[in-house]
Amino acid sequence: MTGDAQNSSAVKIIGILAFWIGLSMAATGIINSSPSFWIIPSFGPYPDTIIRPMILAASVLIVVMRYSFTSLLTARSPGLKPLGLVIDAALILASWWTFWRYSVDVAELEEGLFDFTLIHPATALAGCALFITLCWRVWGAPLGICGILALVYFYTGQHWPWIFETAPVVFIDSSEDLWFNLNDGVLGTLMGILIFTVFPFVLLGVLLEGTGGGHSLIKIAFHLTRNFRGGPAHAAILASGLFGTMSGGAVTNVVATGVITIPMIKKRGFHPAFAGGVEATASSAGQIMPPIMGAAALVMADFTGISYLTIIVAALVPALAYYASLFTSVVFEARRLGVEAVPDIDDEDLIVNSQDIINLVMIVVPVAIVVMTLLKGYSPAGAGMMALYSVVPLSFANPKIRQNPSIILKALARGGETFAGLLMAIGVVGIIVAVLGATGLPNDFAQVINQFGEGQLFITLLIAGIAAIMLGMGMPTLPAYLTIILIMGPSLQGLGVSVLVGHLFVFYYGVASSITPPVAVAAYAAASIAGAPPLLTAMYAIRIGLVKFIVPFAFAFYPVLLIVEESGVPFEVVPFVSAIARLGLVIYLVSSATLLFDQRRLPLWEVGLRLLLAVGALLIYPLVHWPVSILAVAFLIWHWSKFRPAKLVAQAAA
Repeated sequence: MTGDAQNSSAVKIIGILAFWIGLSMAATGIINSSPSFWIIPSFGPYPDTIIRPMILAASVLIVVMRYSFTSLLTARSPGLKPLGLVIDAALILASWWTFWRYSVDVAELEEGLFDFTLIHPATALAGCALFITLCWRVWGAPLGICGILALVYFYTGQHWPWIFETAPVVFIDSSEDLWFNLNDGVLGTLMGILIFTVFPFVLLGVLLEGTGGGHSLIKIAFHLTRNFRGGPAHAAILASGLFGTMSGGAVTNVVATGVITIPMIKKRGFHPAFAGGVEATASSAGQIMPPIMGAAALVMADFTGISYLTIIVAALVPALAYYASLFTSVVFEARRLGVEAVPDIDDEDLIVNSQDIINLVMIVVPVAIVVMTLLKGYSPAGAGMMALYSVVPLSFANPKIRQNPSIILKALARGGETFAGLLMAIGVVGIIVAVLGATGLPNDFAQVINQFGEGQLFITLLIAGIAAIMLGMGMPTLPAYLTIILIMGPSLQGLGVSVLVGHLFVFYYGVASSITPPVAVAAYAAASIAGAPPLLTAMYAIRIGLVKFIVPFAFAFYPVLLIVEESGVPFEVVPFVSAIARLGLVIYLVSSATLLFDQRRLPLWEVGLRLLLAVGALLIYPLVHWPVSILAVAFLIWHWSKFRPAKLVAQAAA
């Protein structure tokens, strides 16, 4: 057998093994999270000391197979293949050892007295090294480096200066802080939230995508926006927002929807980089769109103790404001290019048929079930499972599923594989959580930030936003959000920011990191589809999505925008309407300024003036924001009355 044939056979075998392990993970997650209802009994949840190591051991197997060091080193030099095999085998054996020790020793810890020996810190460090290595392999260097720095700081903190100085750590006892702990350890509360609560929603997302709902959603979005100037660009925004709330991954969303939307946007006459920028920006923002929010709302609910339903209600107005800004940006770009609406869809593959309506039901019904079961008092995990149960029978309304039911199994297996990769990142976040909890650094950091900012909320928010963007570059939004809120949360709350506002603020900026250069992963993925320069695509994404950086400051200073009482401000109609009206004005001013066009191409002085007026309209002082808002409206009326007639005359002449 030739080398190529051997490699092909090995890849096929690995694919089959990964499929069955992923499917087994999905089945275990479903059984573990299933609620008892009607005549269906519940077999879960299983004990933490069993389910966490079992799911993680399976996840390591999948990740090692999909991202093996054997393939990595062999690609560099065939002679390095034995070294790669040794590394992969060592990682698998290390996972079995460390997770087995966790299961046995934590169970003994819960029963009574337990003495730690030298084997326990060795096990803890081996487990940490395992997560860091695999996270680095799957997600790149940033989060892995953070995990290494956290461990170095944990063991050397007594030698660090200033607020970073900690009490000396007893090496043997450090194993409890890091590993053998059901609360703040690496396999502690955070990992439990992912396994018990988030996993069902990951499976729900891949099922909705795999059973045909995703493609039909795009077609319907094209149909609904066909009379708009932006046409396919508006369709991309609508489809990516609805699809992204389920998928939860910016890059996944770009790849799933962008292959259809980006060529259509280019065909309408938009620049390729603009087409990629629109898709990247809309796809990344799917994570802030209720009701599912890419499962981030689930973690936020468990992390803060605020109900899931409250969080999705609070996130609604900011998300709608942001998507309104995207629609507005596309309108201005279409005006600049002279693009007109084309009501007739000339691509037969995008014409909506009866099957697309049926497929849409497969999306609407599960999402409605999530909301209704939450209102009935079910837990988020129970709501996710109820929705998941509904997808399977509904999917058989699609002829493709009836002809090939294995599509459902393939989607579930893919969900297991996706979740396995996410757990590697969460494992490293768990290291950071354990170190921060053991050292008390966040509280010390909060005091310094408050002194540095002299109690200035804007400065503290700015620092938190920049930190979230920097940490979020090149990694999933969820780990970035969790890491920053652990560090910055006490600082924000010390300045009077409610828990909900602080968490949503950091999460928004974690989402924004996927379109922020130099590591704008969503923009670069869209650029590869659009055939555009990656950096130029990222710059277009920033211009189109600039409001994403403004909206968090808006609801931080105007918590009434979040509607719910947990925002720290009781809901009142007049302040809410005032904030909404001025936010809408800001969206118009900023979108036109960043696209350099309104009724005509904007000169630099007008761009600067619009941005200044936008800032003034958002200031919290009524004696400032009302005069500025009135001035801004008057200026826009002047602009429209002066330049719109000339534009209409030019269009008529053409």
